[in-house]
Amino acid sequence: MTFSNLPEQMYGVVLTGHGGLDKLEYRTDLTVPQPQSGEVVIQVAASGVNNTDINTRIGWYSKSVTGQTNAGAESGFDDVNDDDASWPGEALQFPRIQGADCCGEIVATGEGVDPSRSGERVLVRTMQGVSDDDYRCITMGSEMDGGFAQYVVVRASEAFAVQSDMTDAELASFPCAYSTAENMVDRAGVKAGETVLITGASGGVGSAAVQLVKRRGARVIAVCSKDKIPQLLELGADQAVDRKQSLTAALESSSVDVVIDLVAGEQWRELPDLLRYGGRYAVAGAIGGPIVEMDVRTLYLKDLTFLGCTYQPRHVFENLIRYIKAGELKPLVSKTYPLRDIRQAQQDFMAKQFTGKLVLINR
Repeated sequence: MTFSNLPEQMYGVVLTGHGGLDKLEYRTDLTVPQPQSGEVVIQVAASGVNNTDINTRIGWYSKSVTGQTNAGAESGFDDVNDDDASWPGEALQFPRIQGADCCGEIVATGEGVDPSRSGERVLVRTMQGVSDDDYRCITMGSEMDGGFAQYVVVRASEAFAVQSDMTDAELASFPCAYSTAENMVDRAGVKAGETVLITGASGGVGSAAVQLVKRRGARVIAVCSKDKIPQLLELGADQAVDRKQSLTAALESSSVDVVIDLVAGEQWRELPDLLRYGGRYAVAGAIGGPIVEMDVRTLYLKDLTFLGCTYQPRHVFENLIRYIKAGELKPLVSKTYPLRDIRQAQQDFMAKQFTGKLVLINR
């Protein structure tokens, strides 16, 4: 076991329970985690703000909640059932340090870890696999402490060395959003020449999906607010549609090979109609509302394939690291904040007046 003069205490943000922004407490007296066998301690440099951070805080994953994320993002939901308000549908353990993203440097190694790894600049896999057989996983900032602190301890196998000229904030914009997007693109089997519709295309996952779909040689139709259309076209989208428009009026029926959906909500019912016969639908978010209405006849008469995408095989994050090293992805950092300003960062995130990512800086 090696240490690099770790202090006994650290600063960080703890989530004290499900609810509003007042449940986030910035503290300077937290205990620095110690590495067990096979683990490393990372000094966190930056961590992005993600929908899952807010969803976890407000208990949106509870089946008792049926509204869109922003309906409770400021003050929480009154009808949350704490017993199922987490990714795996179980009670979350409080206090919890959130933060699904982590860019930083290894500063201590546990038993069985090569001490020479100390000093490595790393990104941590957000969705850490437990079992490929039953799709079980644990999530940074949910089932384990995450990146909203000065230090975090993770399994050494989940800390990926990355060589890049990008800033800490730029690298921190990748783990959660881009791995989510790559998982959807990978699971849907996007191929060159296909047409892919991406909802919520201006957000962190959506803008990542635009790049990752284009990387595979497919055509992108981005759905976003009207004022963000120029940015999405500059990013690489071949076509953009105002999210307030009727999609079936703006696009031809059965004209899309794949839908990458992050929104759900009221407009969802149009998506199956847009898919061609034998088309694929992949979903990893429902910020517009989780309860939707569909005509099941469309599903079976058009031979559609629906894919729920949470569990990520290891090769998804390995792909992401490879793309970063090759310079194939463009980080989209809209604004940075010191960690102590997390409440303001989440308020700005909920306002959705930006494209790409908001990032919290630790140093």
